[in-house]
Amino acid sequence: MTYEGGSPSLNRLALSATIHCMTGCGIGEVLGLAIGTWAGWSTLPTMALAIVLAFVFGYSLTIRPLLGAGLPVAQAVRLALAADTVSITVMEIVDNAVMLVVPGAMDAGLSSGLFWGSLAIALVLAAMAAFPVNRWLISRGRGHAVVHEHHAGKDSSGDPHSGHDHHHR
Repeated sequence: MTYEGGSPSLNRLALSATIHCMTGCGIGEVLGLAIGTWAGWSTLPTMALAIVLAFVFGYSLTIRPLLGAGLPVAQAVRLALAADTVSITVMEIVDNAVMLVVPGAMDAGLSSGLFWGSLAIALVLAAMAAFPVNRWLISRGRGHAVVHEHHAGKDSSGDPHSGHDHHHR
């Protein structure tokens, strides 16, 4: 499907992909930063854990419905890698950069408003950075466009007969 600039359907797909990515990244990022902070780890291992978990949860949220749609594990993993890698990478760069530049955020404890406030702002800014990336990828048949045709046999509109073409190029 060819998208016109500013097409609501393209924006809806990009927003959906961004929210999807933010959910997986957010779960992994929050869990990783919380574990590292709770354990008293330094910044580098804490961020490394958060990044690894962000990718794990991000990919998992894509793989699960693909497996539910009957795809083999290897194909589901390949599609998740194609759909999510760029978006997760952008989100993780922005998210972790924000956490690093906010004075004291990485050293604040789990009971600190500074920690949670910085993390919330970091996730919002990361999503804002990922949205145009996801939009650009989807407009070219990449990113989440490669998985939408597999979600329960429907395209992003929910209509299995809409004829939208989201094939990977």
